[in-house]
Amino acid sequence: MAGVTDAPFRHLASRLGADYTISEMITSQTHLWQSNKTSRRLKSNFIESPKIIQIGGASAEVVADGARACAKDAGADIVEINMGCPAKKVCNVLAGSALLRDERLVANILSAAVQAVNIPVYLKTRLGWDQENKNILSIAKIAEENGIHSLTIHGRTRCDYYNGRASYDLIAEVKANSKIPVFANGDIDTPAKALEVWRVTQADGLYIGRAALGRPWLFQQIKDYIRTGLFSQPDLKFVLDLMLEHTGLIHQHYGDILGVRIARKHIKWYLEANADLFSDRETKFANFARIESPLEQLTYLNSWFIQ
Repeated sequence: MAGVTDAPFRHLASRLGADYTISEMITSQTHLWQSNKTSRRLKSNFIESPKIIQIGGASAEVVADGARACAKDAGADIVEINMGCPAKKVCNVLAGSALLRDERLVANILSAAVQAVNIPVYLKTRLGWDQENKNILSIAKIAEENGIHSLTIHGRTRCDYYNGRASYDLIAEVKANSKIPVFANGDIDTPAKALEVWRVTQADGLYIGRAALGRPWLFQQIKDYIRTGLFSQPDLKFVLDLMLEHTGLIHQHYGDILGVRIARKHIKWYLEANADLFSDRETKFANFARIESPLEQLTYLNSWFIQ
């Protein structure tokens, strides 16, 4: 998720139970990799094993070049091609989930990417473009025939965006007929829901996205629940300690000016996701959002321990 699954977030998610983490989507146009935004997305001061870099693109040649550069220059162990992003700015350039409307192009892109590298290539996608054009069964077959190692499916169409609820029936059908690993994604926001989706789809694993915002410990809760039927809830001290650590990592990764701005949205997510632990959340966030100094942000968060 661009703007979210940056290096600090991935580091915490890995420590808190995620078996794999995936980079923010980057462009396959390698001449743009020197931009501040893309270079930051490729940068990580943490050990990531395996290192999975997600790329997007609209043509076979460009995506193949991007995959090749990920493997050769960026140290990727795995490349994941994004054909699921529903954002207008991505679909308007015929990338992301817009590709689902052209199965021949999908095949060409996947084939070119797989042939360009000697590392596994994954695919992340959706059920189809809209409710009338759910072609995930065909896309899954194309992926398998063209050497894709693993397929992750979000249980909505592109035109659904994130509205309504994710559907898992087609994911289950893909899994039942697939020879490659299939992962389920979409609305997996509690340990109980994770177990339900896992049982319904028989998926090889689960992808967690938006539900981990403000609660990166969700991964471990899900694993505990599937294994034992039980999971623990973090207390206020645990959450505050993590908020402080996360904010500090953001400052280090982005620098003082941009880091202060990036930290705001994460603190808002923590407050919203843990509403039962924080009184007067709106005032807390309003005060935090006015702070322009990294040290002052950390100092203010520290003050919440005694409020």
